[in-house]
Amino acid sequence: MPVRADRLPDTAELGDANGAGDPAPPPGLVVVGHFDQAPGYGVTRPHGSPSWLFTWTTGGRGHLWQGGVRTSAGAGDLVVLAPGVPHGYGVEAGARNWRFWWAHCQARPSWTAWLRPYDTGDGVYAVTSAPAGVHGRVGTAFRRMHADARWTGTGAPPDATSPDGQVAVAHGSAARELALSALEEIVLLTTAGARPAAPRPGLDARIRRAQELIDADPGAPHTVRSLAREVALSPSRFAHLFSRQLGRPPMRALREARLRHAARLLENTDLPVQRVGAASGFASPFHFNRAFRERYGAPPGAYRQTHGGPPG
Repeated sequence: MPVRADRLPDTAELGDANGAGDPAPPPGLVVVGHFDQAPGYGVTRPHGSPSWLFTWTTGGRGHLWQGGVRTSAGAGDLVVLAPGVPHGYGVEAGARNWRFWWAHCQARPSWTAWLRPYDTGDGVYAVTSAPAGVHGRVGTAFRRMHADARWTGTGAPPDATSPDGQVAVAHGSAARELALSALEEIVLLTTAGARPAAPRPGLDARIRRAQELIDADPGAPHTVRSLAREVALSPSRFAHLFSRQLGRPPMRALREARLRHAARLLENTDLPVQRVGAASGFASPFHFNRAFRERYGAPPGAYRQTHGGPPG
């Protein structure tokens, strides 16, 4: 199959898509499929895509490029292309085939932080060392995503059957949310253990441990005293060392972690705003609203509407 230039299909075409390439959907849709392509297959989009593209290789090898960045993908590699940059992909030269899952959608805001350590430039994120232990679960999540995308919203979602060559489009809001939740699991599974962030050179192990405690449970009632006790330092010594090494006091780091946690809850749950604030460690709804607006430029309720969280 020759390399071709893709045009963006309309919604009707997406519903019937069953061809050589993965159609790039308009913003807002979630589209997912699984292909096994032979040598010669390729797609080129001179203007990029309006949505994010996620690819997970299950066999053979693929070649992807975006802007000036090129990368190769083998089994167990997740390659993500951000929107708006010219790109293309196909079977790698010399490979017998390329078998892969793909999904087009608008990425949830929290995913960019998970992908950031794998940024190779020009909007390409290459997670090429996902642990073998998660491969099976990633495949299961993609099959569930494909089934959930086909759900009409009544009765039970379809069974996760063999999807080869089938393109699923999540038209309903429930189907989109379920499909995105499966993809979120995939992103988290592949990025969480694939390439841990290297410790900052010279960072004291006790300060690193305190930061880990904050990140793991930002809603907990942490204080300078409680964190210092966990790492066997006096409160004054701990606060001084933390500020010197990380460039901000421990309570400011805790506040930032709580706001990030709140943003993810707003994006991905239907918890009432007041409960989001409490679950993120804010005792006062007024303080939560003010701090959130200062950090994200909008109050929590407006942020949820803008970033696609379920209403609540």
